Amino acid sequence: MSQYILELKNINKSFGAVKVLKDVSFELLPAEVHALVGGNGAGKSTLMKIMTGVYTKDSGEIIINGENKEIHSTNDAKANGIAMIFQEMSLVPTLSIMENIFLGSEIKKGAFRDVAAMKVKTKEVLEKLGLELDPDTRVSDLSVGMTQMVEIAKAVSKDVKILVFDEPSAALSDSETARLFQIIRQLKENGVSMVYISHRMNEILEICDRVSILRDGQNVTTLNTSDVKMEDIIAYMLGDANAGHQFEWIPRTYDENGQDVLEVKNLKINEKLNDVSFSLKKGEILGLAGLMGSGRTEIMETLFGIRKPLGGQILIDGKEIVNHSPADAVKKGFGLVPENRRREGLILIHSVRENAILPVSAKLIKHKIFNDDKRINRIVSDNINDLGVKTNDMNDEISLLSGGNQQKIVIAKWLNSDPKILMFDEPTAGVDIGAKGEIIKIIRKYADNGGSVIFASSEIAEMMAVCDHIITIFDGRITGELKREDIRTEEELQNAIQRK
Repeated sequence: MSQYILELKNINKSFGAVKVLKDVSFELLPAEVHALVGGNGAGKSTLMKIMTGVYTKDSGEIIINGENKEIHSTNDAKANGIAMIFQEMSLVPTLSIMENIFLGSEIKKGAFRDVAAMKVKTKEVLEKLGLELDPDTRVSDLSVGMTQMVEIAKAVSKDVKILVFDEPSAALSDSETARLFQIIRQLKENGVSMVYISHRMNEILEICDRVSILRDGQNVTTLNTSDVKMEDIIAYMLGDANAGHQFEWIPRTYDENGQDVLEVKNLKINEKLNDVSFSLKKGEILGLAGLMGSGRTEIMETLFGIRKPLGGQILIDGKEIVNHSPADAVKKGFGLVPENRRREGLILIHSVRENAILPVSAKLIKHKIFNDDKRINRIVSDNINDLGVKTNDMNDEISLLSGGNQQKIVIAKWLNSDPKILMFDEPTAGVDIGAKGEIIKIIRKYADNGGSVIFASSEIAEMMAVCDHIITIFDGRITGELKREDIRTEEELQNAIQRK
């Protein structure tokens, strides 16, 4: 009998001519939390989707508790006690917690649903995870963190033995992440084995027992997390011993005495976000630093015409403007790379090509009738080459790309519109360490060419690496202004962010 609860042996998978997995092997011990890491396109999500029945392998073996298994569908995976918590929540927001947990597997009494029995079972599984939630609560009324906890509860209710987490903390606050870790430790004590996919190295070192690293569709190594440092994992991922130096500050210049490109004066967005004032120069990268919920996203959404301000002024080149909609904002030179690229930044069923030209498609109509295909292809080809996008073909559906490559296309579409001010809201969320460095370089290059940037990130190291000037926001108020050269350590910036 194998010591492993799960073995994936010599797994191969290709999409068309692109070989995504090349003889990849992976082993999972009972009651283990095993991290799976790698750069965008390394193959980690594909490997997990094969294990959970979303994709089928081209060749190789799947062995569960010592027995060879064929997993051709998600139902096959469920029958073998395997479930996956995806980045995009699969719950139905208009249904209650109970209805979501039993969706498709309702308990019945005769011809009718046994609501009382389902409510009791739901309460049992919630209490098992230490969650004090009412089974009748509608999912749309839950926070992102609690929604994820309900996803886990749903999996546990199906007697899951192997649970895969795909970037589980990407949208969570620090307190929600701590709660997630409590539940993971509890599941481990209950004998559940877990695979943990994340780009956050500090989390991997805290919660995982072992880490397996993929690069370019192949195994690199498997290590005990107790034996490695963050820099070691990054070096293995990138194949570069100096990979840990991606987020160093590179001094840059812009005309600090030049005219303001953007002025925000006493902007009132809601009762909490009131009296917001700051300015932005040509070529400047301005950071908005604050805890989750401090108001960073709301400020950018107001500038972009998604939210209507209740007071104050927005001026471009000294002239007051009003953005009634995102279309208005784009005409006035704004672009926004949103926090949730899949929901707000892309049309997932469209191609790479179609997504890249979205903001400028009207300008690319020839004689008002036909798309100028030759010009479009040239623009998108340049995007792919200039930004290092890994894709088999520009006509591939963008949902097939890895997270980092999708984000590069979101950035490309705004660069194609030649914006005066480009705003980035958590631009590297759910993106691997290599792609993070590439995105930072793209932002710097845009600013070096005269573009003005507003940049918000929860990653202090990124703020330190990219911003010339940082304003701190706490609970809807701007609490300080810092020049990058005055910030010596990450701890100094972290303390400034949390200062009321």
